[in-house]
Amino acid sequence: MSAMRRHGGRPTLEEVAVRAGVGRGTVSRVINGSPRVSERTRAAVEQAIAELGYVPNRAARALAANRTDAIALVIPEEETRLFAEPYFSDIIRGISAELAETEFQLLLTLIRTPKERHRLAQFLGAHRVDGVLLVSVHADDPLPDLLEEIEMPAVLSGRRAAGESVPYVDSDNVGGASGAVEHLIGRGRRSVATITGPLDMYVAQCRLDGYRQAVAVAGHEADEGLVEPSDFTEEGGRRAMRRLLERRPGLDAVFCASDVMASGARQVLRELGRRVPEDVALVGFDDSPVARHMEPTLTSVRQPIEEMGRMMARVLLEEIAERDPDRRQVVLPTELVRRASS
Repeated sequence: MSAMRRHGGRPTLEEVAVRAGVGRGTVSRVINGSPRVSERTRAAVEQAIAELGYVPNRAARALAANRTDAIALVIPEEETRLFAEPYFSDIIRGISAELAETEFQLLLTLIRTPKERHRLAQFLGAHRVDGVLLVSVHADDPLPDLLEEIEMPAVLSGRRAAGESVPYVDSDNVGGASGAVEHLIGRGRRSVATITGPLDMYVAQCRLDGYRQAVAVAGHEADEGLVEPSDFTEEGGRRAMRRLLERRPGLDAVFCASDVMASGARQVLRELGRRVPEDVALVGFDDSPVARHMEPTLTSVRQPIEEMGRMMARVLLEEIAERDPDRRQVVLPTELVRRASS
């Protein structure tokens, strides 16, 4: 037994090499499954590993395999949105749960300025992580294209456009929005408005498309004065609701493309003496805790946000393990949860 072993240290790669009568590099090749080793040599190394009780160092293994055992979760938004909107916390919860039993470390990165975007591009270009999860994607975001260029495994939450080339996990935004508006029209509402998300985001475009489809199917005349773009924030919902009421004071229903915006809209309706749902029915999207805590409780389109996070992590792990030419594109179903506001 070597002096090192007599002192009670963990067996080293060098000791395995000495015991097997081979070089250190040969032991590394056996540990990493290289085919460039004879069966006789492989058997000798494996026997030495068993006799010494050698446990390969995970960091060394990752380095040998050109792996970092790290995944970046990139959110190109301000901290205020990250902590104010339940969507982000639910996505992160799902991702973390899926990665909990793996060896991967999750690195959260917020992108708020061009400087931060440039720094992240350099970091990713150096392959300091094994893959990227990108949440809250805007149409003009160059990051997904960069990830493709550098062949970095990546999965998006949502899409930039209909023909998205990067793997993604999304929910049925068109169907969910259409069902919400059909519900309002089915309840006898004649002047249904919508507060959209930012229209440089495909998710917001899809929810607006669903609104327009339902209005058309019901035979209602399209009225662009009932459409008010916003930004998925509570203050944005307040501003949009005021503008809609200035233009169309007789509206009797509003479909908001997020629960957070619906909360802002509800505040304005209360301030102006409009009762919900008697005067104006209200529907949101996400079915977040915001919907359940509003007064009255908010009818909302439920999308499985935590499951979306889990699925994003699952797809990314598959991409990291073996890049699949058939890129994974997953769309999860939505459902309308009816409550008092409609």
